[in-house]
Amino acid sequence: MACRTLLLRLERRGAIRLPARQRPSPNALRNRRTQEVPCDRAPIEGVLTDLQPLRIEPLSEGHSDLGLFRFLLQRHHYLGLRNCVGENLKYLARDRHGRPLACLLFGAVAWKAKARDEWIGWTPEQRERTLPLLANNTRFLVLPWVRVPHLASHLLGAVARRLDADWRLKYGHGIELLETFVDRERFRGTCYRAAGWSPVGATTGRSRNDRDQTLSVPVKDIYLRSLSPDFRRRLCG
Repeated sequence: MACRTLLLRLERRGAIRLPARQRPSPNALRNRRTQEVPCDRAPIEGVLTDLQPLRIEPLSEGHSDLGLFRFLLQRHHYLGLRNCVGENLKYLARDRHGRPLACLLFGAVAWKAKARDEWIGWTPEQRERTLPLLANNTRFLVLPWVRVPHLASHLLGAVARRLDADWRLKYGHGIELLETFVDRERFRGTCYRAAGWSPVGATTGRSRNDRDQTLSVPVKDIYLRSLSPDFRRRLCG
């Protein structure tokens, strides 16, 4: 995927000329709007203990809830959902009665983030080598009909405690640090702070894949959460 993106960018600049495409791009098919999946949308209110024990389940390919997960994010998350590239984990949270509550998606982190990189203290060489030991919470959605105080921070904490083991089971290596980017014009980041995430700075208004500084995106606050006490030694060693 990264190589194809680079080749297409070089062609747009006139540096190279690629052969004609042999078949239509599958991206439009992968990113099309998913079919509506019925689910219980009755309002869920009250206190957190009324919903417990919660069931937070990772969704592998072929899981029966994967269609519901995609539909909920596409329909109710302000960023929507496109196809997931690279290593990622999807979680669907349900209450004690089986009603869906929230969706969480973790995937590839930003290639560079000045505030994050300074907070970790690694060199560019160390970052290139150990970047796969980080995961980005790219989507977090508490369904709009669910209004339960402290639910969001509880879910973030619960997933953080199990994500390293789930990642090892799926990909054969663990995760040392989590990151996320909070649009300061939309959210305050309160649930991340309550779940033990630390604000370390802000983005510079560039896309994570924008190495030629031509794309502009909203400035977002950067939050990090370590998953091991000696994460710096493992990332910088």
